[in-house]
Amino acid sequence: MKKLDLYILKKFLGTYFFIVILIILIVIVFDLVEKMDDFLESQAPLKAIVFDYYLNLMPYYANMLSPLLVFISVIFFTSKMAAQTEIIAILSSGVSFRRMLWPYFLGSLVIAIMSYLLGSHVIPVANRTRIDFENVYVKTKKEIGLSDIHMQISPGVYVYMGRYVSFREMGDRFNIEKYDDRKLVSRLYAKTITYDSLKCCWNLKHYTRWDFGPDGIAHTITRGTEIDSVINIVPSDFKAERKSYEMLTSTELTEHINELKRRGIGGTGDFEIELYKRYASPFAAFILTLIGVSLASRKTRGGMGLHIGLGLFLSFAYILFLTISTSFAVNGNMNAILSVWLPNIVFSIIGLILYNKAPK
Repeated sequence: MKKLDLYILKKFLGTYFFIVILIILIVIVFDLVEKMDDFLESQAPLKAIVFDYYLNLMPYYANMLSPLLVFISVIFFTSKMAAQTEIIAILSSGVSFRRMLWPYFLGSLVIAIMSYLLGSHVIPVANRTRIDFENVYVKTKKEIGLSDIHMQISPGVYVYMGRYVSFREMGDRFNIEKYDDRKLVSRLYAKTITYDSLKCCWNLKHYTRWDFGPDGIAHTITRGTEIDSVINIVPSDFKAERKSYEMLTSTELTEHINELKRRGIGGTGDFEIELYKRYASPFAAFILTLIGVSLASRKTRGGMGLHIGLGLFLSFAYILFLTISTSFAVNGNMNAILSVWLPNIVFSIIGLILYNKAPK
């Protein structure tokens, strides 16, 4: 590594970490102003506010804003180098524009690795403490249930439910069917089903049970008003817990997605998007770095202000594009992988176009 590489790398990483610290401090101030009433009302301990909440909130926002901050950092110090004719001096000395990009990409690699490790392993663990604090001391939305539930709870045993209301621990239009070698053996229907936490069982009301023979005809039909039953499901299987995907490491997230698919529960969109984001977001550092250097390396009359303004516009365009594409994936209109990687693909094309037009 030459002196020029060290010079650019030092400026890149130094500017990036300075902006990260500055932005995080601003975010904390605004968040504290917003939640101060909740902290006072719930009498949250100062130690818990500092260490359980804000200490775990800082890496969350730093990683979430990382692509934007990388872009701003590159635009800022590269524009300054261009204004001081350093870029012209570098290119005039025989260093190609392509060679000058290597320390930029090395800095992007450091940030991408750090972003991946934070997003996949560190932040999910920190989020558990932070979200537990929010559930106790900050006003939050209630958990919501699921509707049109279909799942396999064991080999050959399937459960169907019209709706499950989380805060009442109650579901309606409950069906459980048992198959043996693809033949229906029995079926149990209940108008409502409620979980009894004391008995650790389910209470079924207005139920009907059919037992089928080898010919597929119901030989026994049993009806009743109420019955307790032990079923291999728990209320948490039907809850869409707030931000639960943020509390799982990448390994746990993959296992959870596979489990949901195996049981046929559905609703894996948010989990899949979160998993793919953890790979796509670090890669965005390289794309936005390429765009930033290509834009800011040219000395213009508008100076640094023009570059920073254009950089902010493209950064917010990237975030908006990502938000819109992931919304389509959540609603089931787009593949989850495509929705997460589509902004990277589009902005890679933009980066290559700008690279070809950059001063050589």
